Amino acid sequence: MKTNFLSKILIVFFGVVFFIFYKGLNNSNIYVPKVNIDKNIPSFTAKIFNSSTKIKSEEIFNNNQFYLVNIWASWCIPCREEHSFLLDLSKNKNVIIIGINYKDKIQNAKFFLGEFKNPYKIIIRDTDGTISIDWGAYGVPETFLISNKKIIKRITGPINIDSFSEIKEIIQ
Repeated sequence: MKTNFLSKILIVFFGVVFFIFYKGLNNSNIYVPKVNIDKNIPSFTAKIFNSSTKIKSEEIFNNNQFYLVNIWASWCIPCREEHSFLLDLSKNKNVIIIGINYKDKIQNAKFFLGEFKNPYKIIIRDTDGTISIDWGAYGVPETFLISNKKIIKRITGPINIDSFSEIKEIIQ
């Protein structure tokens, strides 16, 4: 009688544990930020790359101009994959590419740009990640297409041939 009761308790216990794990596996906890289209660009002050000069976002972005803000780092493998697309876009007169160097060592970033070339008109340093967080980024690379000081397109992850073609179509 005692073992029968203990068996029933164990079955109920394992049933509850199984149910909890089963529900947990079916509930995705992957964080995917909202795509903030038509959101105003965040206001910030940051140091210009390779300089102690500070610049405000209001000095960078103008109306009636397309900007591509690319958050990158030298240690980021996907950043290397998308770099050729950025170089190609930098030749287009309809868009200005702004780089945000994310939590990177300055020497490594300089080496990266020396090796792969520099597609950015301006690079700002984000040594602690707060500027990128203000943009809503949660990783690198992440890219934002800006028009009239509003985010009109967001690319999470590296730019690929599809997003590259879409950007080119928008900025024409």
